Amino acid sequence: MSTVDRWPLVAVAGLASFVAMLTMNIVNLGLPDIARSFAVSPGSAQWVALGYQLSVVALLVPVGRWLDQVGPRAALLAALTGFTVTGLSSALSPSLAWLIGSRVAQGIFAAVLFVLMPVVAARAVRPQSRGRAMSVPATLGPLGAVVGPSVGGPLLDAFGWRSIFLVTIPFCAVAFLLTWRHAAAAGALRAPDRRTLLDGVLAAATLTPVLLALTFGWWFLLPLAIAAFTLWLRGSGSRPVRELVRAPGPGRVVLAVLALAAAFGAMSYLVVQHLQRADGISATGTGLTVLAFSAAMAAFGPIGGRLADRWGPRRSAITGAVLTATGLLLLLPLGTEWRPADVAWRLVIAGAGMGLYGGPVQLLALTSAPAERMNTAGAVVQLGRSLGFTVGPALATTAWAWSGHGPNVLAGLALAAAAACSAVLLLVRS
Repeated sequence: MSTVDRWPLVAVAGLASFVAMLTMNIVNLGLPDIARSFAVSPGSAQWVALGYQLSVVALLVPVGRWLDQVGPRAALLAALTGFTVTGLSSALSPSLAWLIGSRVAQGIFAAVLFVLMPVVAARAVRPQSRGRAMSVPATLGPLGAVVGPSVGGPLLDAFGWRSIFLVTIPFCAVAFLLTWRHAAAAGALRAPDRRTLLDGVLAAATLTPVLLALTFGWWFLLPLAIAAFTLWLRGSGSRPVRELVRAPGPGRVVLAVLALAAAFGAMSYLVVQHLQRADGISATGTGLTVLAFSAAMAAFGPIGGRLADRWGPRRSAITGAVLTATGLLLLLPLGTEWRPADVAWRLVIAGAGMGLYGGPVQLLALTSAPAERMNTAGAVVQLGRSLGFTVGPALATTAWAWSGHGPNVLAGLALAAAAACSAVLLLVRS
């Protein structure tokens, strides 16, 4: 526990969260150019994005267990270095296989950053300042996801797809220097034990067949995913996670994080699709409309941190979740013809709620877990958020398809609003 507030380390947490999410989303814009550059199919090029996501999601929990046993400063410096080197390797890739391999490796280092960031922010300050500190990575991470397309578009037009893998290097350099100067040297860096490595392999063996099935229609691989997941559940490596999730408080918080992340992912996807496909709004106009959500989230993130320090994280997280659910519910009466201004003020409400909610809910998750399981708790929360971001658009697409892929995305938006409301109920009962 820190006896002074070391805000430079909080800045490191924010920068690392921002670049990890930015790198996850910015590459999607470059996939068509990558496919043309290497003369491969769109499905094959998609693995440039999926390889990164696979490593992140598969390794979050094993990395959390490993970080409970090593020094945070050494792990953070190693992760920032590895993330930068693999980004440079991606930009210089001579082949698609090299690029996918670089992205898989970058995802490994990103998993370390995702798990470390909330813990670094929480431990860098005194308990009475934790809410404000936690709001920094909790706000900048989702902002990285949202601004990725707006940053990537101009880069692609001006410099080509290789440039999108270089944009994070200056941020990583600043984060490395701040860590080197301000983080206390405590604990050595050592290799993961066999149990951690096996958990990582089993997690990858669970997710890879699922992604192959979704990408190429290889549904016959799904039994392999079920078998790998069953082996992980029966192993000792899953025990800390099972104990954490089964506890009423932390378990409900994790489910709430997953539900609200799914609502956010579904809403983001459907709003963009509706404005461009049904209403004929330009990409620039759509981007400016969605920017209302990002601006509100950025503005209210620090407020959420201050409220958490004053009210406590639970009340602040519930308040934010209620606002987000309200904003999504207000989208439902819009019907089939949307005007950007009508959408924008509703997104401001939802974005303000996400800003108020982000830091407090991470603090709530960390403080509700035993001190020796703080990294594991952070990993499980990040896993819930990552799964929500992935599952939300997929569920929204399914609901939209059931309604005939027409101009009305009401079914998908109703699903998103229901997920947000369920998050409120879970937080109330946590």
